[in-house]
Amino acid sequence: MLDFFQAVIEYSFMRNGLLAGLLAAIACGIIGSFVVTRRITYVAGGISHSVLGGLGIAGYLITVHHWTGMKPLYGAVVAALLAAVIIGWVTMRIQQREDTVTGAIWAVGMAVGVLFIALTPGYNQELMSYLFGNILMVSGSDLIVLVMLDLLIVGTVFLFYHRFVAVCFDPDFARVRGLSVDWYYMLLLCLTALTVVVLVTAVGVVMVIALLTLPAAVAGCFTRTLRQMMVLSSVIVLFFVVVGLAVSYQFDLPAGATIILIAGLAYVLVLSTRAMLRKRIRQAG
Repeated sequence: MLDFFQAVIEYSFMRNGLLAGLLAAIACGIIGSFVVTRRITYVAGGISHSVLGGLGIAGYLITVHHWTGMKPLYGAVVAALLAAVIIGWVTMRIQQREDTVTGAIWAVGMAVGVLFIALTPGYNQELMSYLFGNILMVSGSDLIVLVMLDLLIVGTVFLFYHRFVAVCFDPDFARVRGLSVDWYYMLLLCLTALTVVVLVTAVGVVMVIALLTLPAAVAGCFTRTLRQMMVLSSVIVLFFVVVGLAVSYQFDLPAGATIILIAGLAYVLVLSTRAMLRKRIRQAG
């Protein structure tokens, strides 16, 4: 562990990785709590995998057409927001099942991404890092984008917190009270899309859904209010990222996969301990 913190002091890429983890923790703790509470994990998964399409198109434009001002992260933002809007609009206006629409977006986004990666000459290391996660490749310009996304997410949730709570816990009552439930649900999906983009830099498209949901699920076992859940979830995400980076540095392992493995083990440990305690309480009673 000491070697890891020494490396953070000495190397800029390690510092960037740690800062990216902090930014991911803020967004993930807030929006992940809404995702778990509203039970839209599958929707978040569809959005996260559609991001591959945006990454593939952006990588193609950069490599083949020399769009030097383009970054894969920009393509991820556009693809994630587009997927969120399509899922929300089709679900609300055309009355299609949410899981059906999400499954279609999931498959099409992945297919578009694979197609454009195949059309891009050579092996694009940066695109692969977004697919499987490499938090140590986050650049200074990427951090600026992540800060802007975080500020947008935190500011929007701060302004509409009570409306989001109403949409998550009792949408029918909120609709009776005159709240535009559909509009705020669409806004929540867009915030989820932006959070997915933030997390993609840490753990990649394939594993982003785990970091979005597992910390919030763990936090939900120890909190009583949504605000408490958000704060604790953010702390847990940051803990997972720091420990995951330290372990991956010590044993030369992929950082994203290590972070997710630690999150999964913590989730299983918490659920198992909770179940054992409840069993003992029942037996004692």
